[in-house]
Amino acid sequence: MARRAETIELAVLGLLHEGPMHGYELRKRLNLMLGWGRVLSYGSLYPALKKMLRASLIEETMTTKTPGTPVSKRPRITYQVTEAGTREFERLMSEVGPTAWEDDNFDIRFAFFSSTDMEIRLRVLEGRRTRLQERLDRVQSQLAMTQKEVDRYAAELQRHGVESVEREVRWLSDLINAERKGELDRAGADIQDPGADTTSTGRQATQK
Repeated sequence: MARRAETIELAVLGLLHEGPMHGYELRKRLNLMLGWGRVLSYGSLYPALKKMLRASLIEETMTTKTPGTPVSKRPRITYQVTEAGTREFERLMSEVGPTAWEDDNFDIRFAFFSSTDMEIRLRVLEGRRTRLQERLDRVQSQLAMTQKEVDRYAAELQRHGVESVEREVRWLSDLINAERKGELDRAGADIQDPGADTTSTGRQATQK
């Protein structure tokens, strides 16, 4: 439960980093990020918001009623990140330990990768790939041992799990290669200024 609360906190800080939101919008965006299999209830969201309010990571404002608004209609609460919340978000996104590549936390981290530099992205991606490769090796060895002991449907389910992990490992490898290629491209651009005239004529003109 504590780990899930930390994941929700990171996601909320990341979303509010983009701009203020009310509770309904936060829950909708969080459910899109977490995926269809991990629906977030208000019973999980609002305790997390209250904890973050107490820690001064976020603050709330009440929207004023406009003329003509029914008296029974309650004012809407909007949440926004504080300076302390921004610092906490940056700290969490800079972590590259094992929690950064666990299933739930990795998905949230990846959604906000644009807020981190390339070195951190690479370390998280490589850590995630290593973790999945270890899981894949373990599952494949277990599959080889148990394949003769289970029926066709159980074996098919195990095979499906292996293929899913293999796909993610390939996907991570493609991302890592793309990040490294981007580093090489930027390094090349720094070494060779496309706008510089390196011909002898250009150098002579500069000397004159």
